[in-house]
Amino acid sequence: MLKILTVIGARPQIIKAAALSRAIAGAFSGRIREVIVHTGQHYDNNMSQVFFDELGIPQPDYNLGVGSGPHGVQTARMIQGIEEILTRERPDMLVLYGDTNSTLAGAVAASKMHVPIAHIEAGLRSFNKSMPEEINRIMCDHASTLLFSPTATGFANLLREGFNASARPPFTIDNPKIYHCGDVMYDNSLHFSELAEQKSRILEDLGLEPGNYLLSTIHRDNNTDIPERLNGIFEALDIISRRRQLQVVLPLHPRTSGLISRNFSPHVSASVDGNHLIRIVPPVSFLDMTRLEKNARLILTDSGGVQKEAYFFEKPCVIARSETEWTEITDAGAGIVADADVVRLLQALEQFLDHPPVNFPAVFGDGRAAEFICNEILKAARP
Repeated sequence: MLKILTVIGARPQIIKAAALSRAIAGAFSGRIREVIVHTGQHYDNNMSQVFFDELGIPQPDYNLGVGSGPHGVQTARMIQGIEEILTRERPDMLVLYGDTNSTLAGAVAASKMHVPIAHIEAGLRSFNKSMPEEINRIMCDHASTLLFSPTATGFANLLREGFNASARPPFTIDNPKIYHCGDVMYDNSLHFSELAEQKSRILEDLGLEPGNYLLSTIHRDNNTDIPERLNGIFEALDIISRRRQLQVVLPLHPRTSGLISRNFSPHVSASVDGNHLIRIVPPVSFLDMTRLEKNARLILTDSGGVQKEAYFFEKPCVIARSETEWTEITDAGAGIVADADVVRLLQALEQFLDHPPVNFPAVFGDGRAAEFICNEILKAARP
């Protein structure tokens, strides 16, 4: 039986890993054994444990309990822990997701120990190397043996960086194989959306009317740590909610919550505090988030995952960044990159409120990306 070691650390990775774990337990039962390592990058119940419990994801075999800290310290602790587990488990392949410090740590540890890496969400590029995530994803791609890109754009990015679409087995770190496979999060959205409608009570608990609220998530360092940007985003949300009498729901990342009091200007702080239409709530479960996305009128976010989920549920998305890795969304007219500028954010929000997009081409696959990935891992490991 093929043994894979899956490394996860942030809650989006936990959710993404659910698709592969589901495929392994189903169509690939008896052919693939998965060992799960949780680095502990997200470590409180709302950010991590609830997702294992709610979504039926296998509990981690190992939890490194790394927690937060400076990038270097956090990543070094992860590398040390992953190396020890690789030595003990001797997997046939390491599976990594996305672009977090957990991803980078896994890539460094496995490549140095000559364990082949399968990178899911390969090829994504913001072309902004001031983002830690951009460095992580590039480093991981260039240390991987199998690279699974969710989109045609990501696949093209890999070609531009010198990867060979015609590579032949055996595949190695020096002769990697690249794929355009679709998105495992689309697999999950199809699988969990009905369950969310059945089980989630978030709309009732918050008194929200379907189709009559704006959903927002903000968590990236360059938005939360820079007062001008954080204030610009919240000022736009404050103005649009009052202007349109539209409720705004903000499930707030713990880090963002801690920075608000420090980085808010007195004017924005007073206005947001006095706006009964803005609902700031703790992080929500995946099923609650899915139901919030499905029933929102529009979404404002700096999250790559939420951008995609908005698209899956055919919701317009205003992107509070200067770029996006998911250019398919903006190319379809379903997303607008507005950065953290108040004027641009308001223009984008008004545009989508008055003229919501109607075109959502099927650019994220057929909902069976996880099965494709499992099959290719098996073929590559044992041709």
